[in-house]
Amino acid sequence: MKRRLAILSVVGVSAVFLSGCATTNKKVSQENDNLKIQIQNLQTQLQQKETEADSLRQALSNTTEEKYAAAKLSRTQGQEAATDHPKVKDVQIALKNAGFDPGTPDGKMGRKTRQMIKDFQKANGLDADGKIGKKTWAVLSPYLEKTEAK
Repeated sequence: MKRRLAILSVVGVSAVFLSGCATTNKKVSQENDNLKIQIQNLQTQLQQKETEADSLRQALSNTTEEKYAAAKLSRTQGQEAATDHPKVKDVQIALKNAGFDPGTPDGKMGRKTRQMIKDFQKANGLDADGKIGKKTWAVLSPYLEKTEAK
């Protein structure tokens, strides 16, 4: 009788232990499922953001190409065109008109002017080297023409 009681006790404790594990396994499984769903949602959101970023990059590239093409067209139509080597004062005036204020246009290529050139280049998808090359001046020069038209 004592032996049966001992066996029943062991079986009862084992049953309780095993049923607790089943509940724990169900909870862990449900948490895993919830985490998988959250990961899928985050991956979807990431894909959407990457697509949006690609669209913005393309739009910026198109805008820069349009500005460059417009400046080229301006030169070919005989209008006052951008030169290969603009005067520093003209660069400073064009930067100011474009919203990149290098300070008072003094004709000197100082630290602030060079920084505004870099900022303008970055904002327009150009190589931000701080130099006024053909592409940078082609995009910047129409802002000088706005002043001359006044």
